[in-house]
Amino acid sequence: MARLIEELRKLPGIGTKSAQRLAFHILRSGSEDADALSAAIRDVKAGLRLCSVCNNITDIDPCVYCASPTRNQRLVCVIEEPTNIATIEKTHAWNGVYHVLHGTLSPLHGVGPEHLRVSGLTERARHGELDEVILATSPTVEGEATASWLADLLRPSKVRLTRIATGVPAGSDIEYADEVTMTRALEGRRDL
Repeated sequence: MARLIEELRKLPGIGTKSAQRLAFHILRSGSEDADALSAAIRDVKAGLRLCSVCNNITDIDPCVYCASPTRNQRLVCVIEEPTNIATIEKTHAWNGVYHVLHGTLSPLHGVGPEHLRVSGLTERARHGELDEVILATSPTVEGEATASWLADLLRPSKVRLTRIATGVPAGSDIEYADEVTMTRALEGRRDL
């Protein structure tokens, strides 16, 4: 039981108490449920890999976005994690491709430039295969630092570099916006 709890604690967002609850749930579950869980984990590890072009998690290589003839392959949206793709795809406003970094720079957590997956992106930019790179990292300290570092890294390739807009979210009240959010909203204003 201690080994199972320790392994569950390795999952992101799972502390000791949550790991204990999950372990006891698994213990109380039937053998079929435990077998199904372990089979699902084995299948994911055996069947999924990273796309050789964009680093998205996929069961085919290249992934469906990189292989699509209807997507603009010269327009790249750089994101932190594969889960960010679903958020962008829900908008139905994006017809480019992606590049997944699998993290952000975070010196406090020991994450440096060598931990991010950028080589494919820099190669494509260096060889003139890209028209624009949109840096869509989160507006956190780590996301901003990563976007700034990437911009410096890509600037010599002469590719157009843009950053996603940040500011007051739709449906919210300006009264509740903090200073940083309001500053970003004012800086990112556009003509009507």
